Amino acid sequence: MKLSKFKFDLPPELIASHPSPYRDECRLMVIHRDTGQIEHKIFKDLINYFDEGDAFVMNNTKVFPARLYGNKEKTGAKIEVFLLRELNQNLRLWDVLVDPARKIRIGNKLYFGDDDSMVAEVIDNTTSRGRTLRFLYDGPHDEFKKNLYALGETPLPKYIERPVEPEDAERYQTIFATEEGAVVAPAAGLHFSRELMKRLEIKDCVFAYLTVHSGLGNYREIDVEDLSKHKIDSEQMIIKPDVVETVNKAIDNGKRICAVGGSVMRAMESAVSTDKHLKEYDGWTNKFIFLPYEFSVPTALITNFHMPLSTLLMMAASFGGYDLIMEAYHTAIKEKYQFCAYGDAMLIL
Repeated sequence: MKLSKFKFDLPPELIASHPSPYRDECRLMVIHRDTGQIEHKIFKDLINYFDEGDAFVMNNTKVFPARLYGNKEKTGAKIEVFLLRELNQNLRLWDVLVDPARKIRIGNKLYFGDDDSMVAEVIDNTTSRGRTLRFLYDGPHDEFKKNLYALGETPLPKYIERPVEPEDAERYQTIFATEEGAVVAPAAGLHFSRELMKRLEIKDCVFAYLTVHSGLGNYREIDVEDLSKHKIDSEQMIIKPDVVETVNKAIDNGKRICAVGGSVMRAMESAVSTDKHLKEYDGWTNKFIFLPYEFSVPTALITNFHMPLSTLLMMAASFGGYDLIMEAYHTAIKEKYQFCAYGDAMLIL
Protein backbone atom coordinates (compact mmCIF):
# COMPACT_ATOMS: atom_id res chain seq x y z
CA MET A 1 0.00 0.00 0.00
CA LYS A 2 1.38 3.37 -1.07
CA LEU A 3 1.30 6.71 0.76
CA SER A 4 -0.12 8.52 -2.28
CA LYS A 5 -3.31 6.41 -2.09
CA PHE A 6 -4.29 8.43 0.99
CA LYS A 7 -4.00 11.86 -0.57
CA PHE A 8 -7.15 13.96 -0.95
CA ASP A 9 -8.00 17.67 -0.96
CA LEU A 10 -9.33 18.81 2.41
CA PRO A 11 -10.83 22.33 2.34
CA PRO A 12 -9.30 24.27 5.28
CA GLU A 13 -12.74 25.39 6.47
CA LEU A 14 -13.63 21.75 7.23
CA ILE A 15 -10.91 21.50 9.90
CA ALA A 16 -12.87 22.07 13.12
CA SER A 17 -11.52 24.94 15.20
CA HIS A 18 -14.02 24.46 18.04
CA PRO A 19 -15.88 21.44 19.45
CA SER A 20 -19.64 21.04 18.95
CA PRO A 21 -21.66 22.82 21.68
CA TYR A 22 -22.56 19.46 23.27
CA ARG A 23 -20.20 16.48 23.25
CA ASP A 24 -22.69 13.91 21.98
CA GLU A 25 -24.35 16.13 19.35
CA CYS A 26 -21.63 16.23 16.72
CA ARG A 27 -22.46 14.48 13.45
CA LEU A 28 -21.90 10.73 13.13
CA MET A 29 -21.35 8.90 9.88
CA VAL A 30 -22.21 5.21 10.23
CA ILE A 31 -20.47 2.85 7.79
CA HIS A 32 -21.63 -0.74 7.32
CA ARG A 33 -18.79 -2.92 6.04
CA ASP A 34 -21.07 -5.79 5.07
CA THR A 35 -23.36 -3.78 2.78
CA GLY A 36 -21.34 -0.65 2.01
CA GLN A 37 -24.24 1.48 3.31
CA ILE A 38 -23.37 4.95 4.68
CA GLU A 39 -25.78 6.63 7.12
CA HIS A 40 -25.80 10.20 8.48
CA LYS A 41 -26.68 10.46 12.17
CA ILE A 42 -25.94 12.41 15.38
CA PHE A 43 -23.37 10.95 17.78
CA LYS A 44 -25.88 10.08 20.50
CA ASP A 45 -27.69 7.86 17.93
CA LEU A 46 -24.77 5.50 18.61
CA ILE A 47 -26.94 3.83 21.22
CA ASN A 48 -29.13 2.31 18.48
CA TYR A 49 -26.26 0.18 17.13
CA PHE A 50 -25.25 -1.58 20.36
CA ASP A 51 -26.95 -4.05 22.68
CA GLU A 52 -26.57 -5.84 25.99
CA GLY A 53 -23.06 -7.15 26.61
CA ASP A 54 -21.40 -5.16 23.82
CA ALA A 55 -18.10 -3.72 25.03
CA PHE A 56 -16.74 -0.21 24.52
CA VAL A 57 -12.98 -0.03 25.04
CA MET A 58 -11.84 3.50 25.92
CA ASN A 59 -8.50 5.25 26.41
CA ASN A 60 -8.44 6.88 29.86
CA THR A 61 -5.23 8.86 29.29
CA LYS A 62 -5.29 12.45 30.54
CA VAL A 63 -3.82 15.34 28.56
CA PHE A 64 -1.54 17.64 30.56
CA PRO A 65 -0.83 21.33 29.75
CA ALA A 66 2.23 20.57 27.67
CA ARG A 67 2.86 23.80 25.74
CA LEU A 68 4.96 26.45 27.50
CA TYR A 69 6.45 29.73 26.33
CA GLY A 70 9.77 30.89 27.74
CA ASN A 71 12.60 33.27 27.05
CA LYS A 72 16.20 32.46 26.30
CA GLU A 73 18.83 33.89 28.63
CA LYS A 74 20.71 37.01 27.46
CA THR A 75 18.85 37.44 24.15
CA GLY A 76 15.32 37.18 25.60
CA ALA A 77 14.22 35.37 22.41
CA LYS A 78 10.75 33.78 22.77
CA ILE A 79 10.96 29.97 22.72
CA GLU A 80 8.07 27.51 22.60
CA VAL A 81 8.73 24.41 24.70
CA PHE A 82 6.48 21.38 24.21
CA LEU A 83 6.75 18.88 27.08
CA LEU A 84 6.70 15.30 25.78
CA ARG A 85 7.40 13.16 28.82
CA GLU A 86 9.04 13.25 32.22
CA LEU A 87 12.27 11.25 32.18
CA ASN A 88 13.38 11.49 35.82
CA GLN A 89 11.38 12.87 38.76
CA ASN A 90 14.30 13.41 41.11
CA LEU A 91 16.46 15.22 38.57
CA ARG A 92 13.48 17.13 37.04
CA LEU A 93 14.45 15.90 33.56
CA TRP A 94 11.98 16.27 30.68
CA ASP A 95 12.03 15.22 27.05
CA VAL A 96 10.82 18.26 25.07
CA LEU A 97 10.52 19.83 21.64
CA VAL A 98 11.69 23.41 21.20
CA ASP A 99 10.78 25.93 18.52
CA PRO A 100 12.75 27.52 16.96
CA ALA A 101 15.15 24.62 17.49
CA ARG A 102 18.13 26.26 15.78
CA LYS A 103 18.45 28.85 18.55
CA ILE A 104 18.84 26.37 21.39
CA ARG A 105 22.15 24.79 22.40
CA ILE A 106 23.36 22.62 25.29
CA GLY A 107 23.98 24.84 28.29
CA ASN A 108 21.37 27.47 27.38
CA LYS A 109 19.01 28.52 30.15
CA LEU A 110 15.31 29.20 29.55
CA TYR A 111 13.11 31.31 31.83
CA PHE A 112 9.36 30.79 32.26
CA GLY A 113 6.61 32.84 33.91
CA ASP A 114 6.10 36.58 34.24
CA ASP A 115 8.61 36.66 37.09
CA ASP A 116 10.99 34.08 35.54
CA SER A 117 10.04 31.83 38.48
CA MET A 118 10.81 28.61 36.58
CA VAL A 119 14.24 28.06 35.06
CA ALA A 120 15.39 25.18 32.87
CA GLU A 121 18.77 24.26 31.45
CA VAL A 122 19.32 22.41 28.17
CA ILE A 123 21.47 19.37 28.92
CA ASP A 124 21.13 17.22 25.80
CA ASN A 125 20.22 17.42 22.12
CA THR A 126 18.47 14.07 21.72
CA THR A 127 17.30 14.52 18.11
CA SER A 128 17.41 17.21 15.46
CA ARG A 129 14.28 18.77 17.00
CA GLY A 130 14.20 17.35 20.52
CA ARG A 131 16.03 18.38 23.68
CA THR A 132 16.35 17.24 27.27
CA LEU A 133 15.72 19.99 29.82
CA ARG A 134 16.60 19.97 33.51
CA PHE A 135 14.32 22.21 35.51
CA LEU A 136 16.11 23.96 38.38
CA TYR A 137 13.64 23.62 41.23
CA ASP A 138 14.31 22.79 44.87
CA GLY A 139 10.83 22.10 46.26
CA PRO A 140 8.96 18.79 46.46
CA HIS A 141 8.01 17.06 43.20
CA ASP A 142 4.24 17.63 43.57
CA GLU A 143 4.81 21.35 44.06
CA PHE A 144 7.17 21.45 41.07
CA LYS A 145 4.62 19.73 38.79
CA LYS A 146 1.84 22.02 39.98
CA ASN A 147 3.90 25.12 39.24
CA LEU A 148 5.14 23.76 35.90
CA TYR A 149 1.61 22.91 34.74
CA ALA A 150 0.32 26.33 35.87
CA LEU A 151 2.69 27.84 33.29
CA GLY A 152 1.54 25.50 30.51
CA GLU A 153 -1.46 25.64 28.22
CA THR A 154 -3.68 22.99 26.63
CA PRO A 155 -1.63 21.51 23.74
CA LEU A 156 -4.12 22.01 20.92
CA PRO A 157 -2.81 20.63 17.63
CA LYS A 158 -1.12 23.18 15.37
CA TYR A 159 -3.79 22.77 12.70
CA ILE A 160 -6.23 24.54 15.07
CA GLU A 161 -5.07 28.01 14.14
CA ARG A 162 -6.43 30.05 17.02
CA PRO A 163 -5.32 30.93 20.55
CA VAL A 164 -6.17 28.49 23.33
CA GLU A 165 -9.45 29.41 25.07
CA PRO A 166 -10.59 28.60 28.64
CA GLU A 167 -13.07 25.93 27.43
CA ASP A 168 -10.24 23.96 25.81
CA ALA A 169 -8.98 22.79 29.20
CA GLU A 170 -12.22 20.82 29.60
CA ARG A 171 -13.18 20.02 26.00
CA TYR A 172 -9.76 18.77 24.82
CA GLN A 173 -10.13 16.03 27.43
CA THR A 174 -12.45 13.04 27.72
CA ILE A 175 -14.85 12.88 30.67
CA PHE A 176 -13.19 9.59 31.74
CA ALA A 177 -9.57 10.84 31.66
CA THR A 178 -7.77 9.72 34.82
CA GLU A 179 -4.20 8.67 33.89
CA GLU A 180 -2.03 11.70 33.19
CA GLY A 181 0.54 11.42 30.42
CA ALA A 182 -0.83 12.35 26.96
CA VAL A 183 -0.04 15.39 24.85
CA VAL A 184 -2.69 14.44 22.26
CA ALA A 185 -6.31 13.84 23.27
CA PRO A 186 -7.91 10.53 22.22
CA ALA A 187 -10.32 12.40 19.94
CA ALA A 188 -12.95 9.68 19.44
CA GLY A 189 -13.56 9.63 23.19
CA LEU A 190 -14.26 13.37 23.31
CA HIS A 191 -17.82 12.77 22.01
CA PHE A 192 -18.97 10.69 24.97
CA SER A 193 -21.15 12.60 27.44
CA ARG A 194 -22.19 11.42 30.88
CA GLU A 195 -25.79 11.18 29.66
CA LEU A 196 -24.90 8.97 26.70
CA MET A 197 -22.71 6.70 28.82
CA LYS A 198 -25.53 6.37 31.37
CA ARG A 199 -27.98 5.41 28.59
CA LEU A 200 -25.53 2.81 27.27
CA GLU A 201 -25.12 1.49 30.81
CA ILE A 202 -28.90 1.17 31.21
CA LYS A 203 -28.86 -0.84 27.98
CA ASP A 204 -26.30 -3.14 29.70
CA CYS A 205 -23.38 -2.25 27.46
CA VAL A 206 -20.05 -2.55 29.26
CA PHE A 207 -16.98 -0.28 29.39
CA ALA A 208 -13.31 -1.11 29.69
CA TYR A 209 -10.56 1.48 30.16
CA LEU A 210 -7.02 0.90 28.96
CA THR A 211 -4.28 3.54 28.83
CA VAL A 212 -2.28 4.79 25.86
CA HIS A 213 -0.31 7.99 26.43
CA SER A 214 -0.73 9.48 22.98
CA GLY A 215 2.23 11.45 21.64
CA LEU A 216 2.94 13.59 18.60
CA GLY A 217 3.82 10.62 16.36
CA ASN A 218 0.39 10.69 14.72
CA TYR A 219 1.13 14.17 13.36
CA ARG A 220 4.57 13.38 12.02
CA GLU A 221 4.84 13.49 8.25
CA ILE A 222 5.41 10.21 6.44
CA ASP A 223 8.33 10.67 4.06
CA VAL A 224 8.30 7.28 2.30
CA GLU A 225 5.94 6.13 -0.47
CA ASP A 226 6.21 2.47 0.62
CA LEU A 227 4.30 2.32 3.92
CA SER A 228 6.11 -0.84 5.01
CA LYS A 229 9.22 1.31 5.45
CA HIS A 230 7.58 3.85 7.79
CA LYS A 231 8.22 3.64 11.53
CA ILE A 232 5.94 5.39 14.00
CA ASP A 233 6.87 6.67 17.46
CA SER A 234 6.46 4.35 20.43
CA GLU A 235 3.71 5.14 22.93
CA GLN A 236 3.35 3.87 26.48
CA MET A 237 0.35 1.60 27.01
CA ILE A 238 -1.17 -0.34 29.90
CA ILE A 239 -3.88 -3.01 29.73
CA LYS A 240 -4.92 -4.19 33.20
CA PRO A 241 -6.55 -7.53 34.18
CA ASP A 242 -10.06 -6.06 34.53
CA VAL A 243 -9.93 -4.82 30.91
CA VAL A 244 -8.80 -8.24 29.71
CA GLU A 245 -11.62 -9.94 31.62
CA THR A 246 -14.33 -7.58 30.26
CA VAL A 247 -13.17 -7.77 26.65
CA ASN A 248 -12.57 -11.51 26.56
CA LYS A 249 -15.96 -12.20 28.14
CA ALA A 250 -17.58 -10.14 25.36
CA ILE A 251 -15.55 -12.03 22.73
CA ASP A 252 -16.62 -15.40 24.16
CA ASN A 253 -20.26 -14.30 24.20
CA GLY A 254 -20.14 -13.19 20.57
CA LYS A 255 -20.69 -9.52 21.45
CA ARG A 256 -19.38 -6.41 19.71
CA ILE A 257 -15.98 -5.09 20.75
CA CYS A 258 -15.91 -1.39 19.89
CA ALA A 259 -12.53 0.35 19.87
CA VAL A 260 -13.10 3.99 20.77
CA GLY A 261 -10.32 5.59 18.76
CA GLY A 262 -7.20 4.62 16.87
CA SER A 263 -5.07 4.52 20.03
CA VAL A 264 -7.34 1.84 21.51
CA MET A 265 -7.28 -0.11 18.24
CA ARG A 266 -3.47 -0.10 18.20
CA ALA A 267 -3.29 -1.07 21.87
CA MET A 268 -5.62 -4.04 21.55
CA GLU A 269 -3.91 -5.28 18.40
CA SER A 270 -0.56 -4.98 20.22
CA ALA A 271 -1.71 -7.32 23.00
CA VAL A 272 -3.36 -10.27 21.29
CA SER A 273 -2.92 -13.88 22.39
CA THR A 274 -2.60 -16.75 19.89
CA ASP A 275 -6.32 -17.56 20.33
CA LYS A 276 -7.29 -13.98 19.36
CA HIS A 277 -8.12 -12.84 22.86
CA LEU A 278 -6.79 -9.79 24.70
CA LYS A 279 -3.95 -10.17 27.18
CA GLU A 280 -2.42 -7.97 29.90
CA TYR A 281 0.25 -5.51 28.80
CA ASP A 282 2.46 -2.90 30.42
CA GLY A 283 5.04 -1.39 28.10
CA TRP A 284 5.31 0.40 24.78
CA THR A 285 3.89 -0.06 21.31
CA ASN A 286 4.98 1.23 17.92
CA LYS A 287 2.47 -0.87 15.98
CA PHE A 288 1.63 0.71 12.62
CA ILE A 289 -1.58 -0.67 11.11
CA PHE A 290 -2.05 -0.32 7.35
CA LEU A 291 -3.50 -2.43 4.54
CA PRO A 292 -3.54 -5.36 4.25
CA TYR A 293 -4.21 -6.19 7.90
CA GLU A 294 -6.38 -8.79 9.65
CA PHE A 295 -7.86 -7.58 12.95
CA SER A 296 -8.06 -9.95 15.89
CA VAL A 297 -10.08 -8.24 18.64
CA PRO A 298 -12.17 -5.18 17.63
CA THR A 299 -15.37 -5.65 15.61
CA ALA A 300 -16.35 -1.96 15.51
CA LEU A 301 -14.41 1.31 15.48
CA ILE A 302 -15.32 4.87 16.45
CA THR A 303 -12.91 7.39 14.99
CA ASN A 304 -12.85 11.00 13.81
CA PHE A 305 -12.20 12.23 10.27
CA HIS A 306 -8.45 12.54 9.80
CA MET A 307 -5.98 14.54 7.76
CA PRO A 308 -4.83 13.35 4.32
CA LEU A 309 -1.76 11.06 4.42
CA SER A 310 -2.20 10.37 8.16
CA THR A 311 -1.56 7.06 9.93
CA LEU A 312 -5.01 7.28 11.55
CA LEU A 313 -6.68 7.43 8.12
CA MET A 314 -4.63 4.38 7.09
CA MET A 315 -5.81 2.48 10.15
CA ALA A 316 -9.47 3.35 9.47
CA ALA A 317 -9.05 2.18 5.86
CA SER A 318 -7.49 -1.08 7.10
CA PHE A 319 -10.56 -1.72 9.24
CA GLY A 320 -13.30 -0.45 6.94
CA GLY A 321 -11.77 -1.34 3.58
CA TYR A 322 -9.89 1.13 1.40
CA ASP A 323 -12.58 1.80 -1.23
CA LEU A 324 -15.40 2.20 1.29
CA ILE A 325 -13.48 4.51 3.62
CA MET A 326 -12.21 6.73 0.80
CA GLU A 327 -15.78 6.91 -0.53
CA ALA A 328 -16.90 7.91 2.99
CA TYR A 329 -14.24 10.64 3.14
CA HIS A 330 -15.31 12.10 -0.19
CA THR A 331 -18.92 11.99 1.03
CA ALA A 332 -17.87 13.74 4.26
CA ILE A 333 -16.24 16.56 2.29
CA LYS A 334 -19.29 16.93 0.07
CA GLU A 335 -21.61 16.95 3.11
CA LYS A 336 -19.30 19.37 4.95
CA TYR A 337 -18.48 17.16 7.93
CA GLN A 338 -15.95 18.67 10.33
CA PHE A 339 -12.50 17.03 10.44
CA CYS A 340 -9.81 16.36 13.07
CA ALA A 341 -9.81 16.39 16.89
CA TYR A 342 -12.74 18.78 17.42
CA GLY A 343 -14.62 17.46 14.38
CA ASP A 344 -17.30 14.89 13.69
CA ALA A 345 -17.17 11.13 14.17
CA MET A 346 -17.38 7.94 12.15
CA LEU A 347 -18.69 4.56 13.35
CA ILE A 348 -17.47 1.58 11.32
CA LEU A 349 -19.48 -1.59 11.89
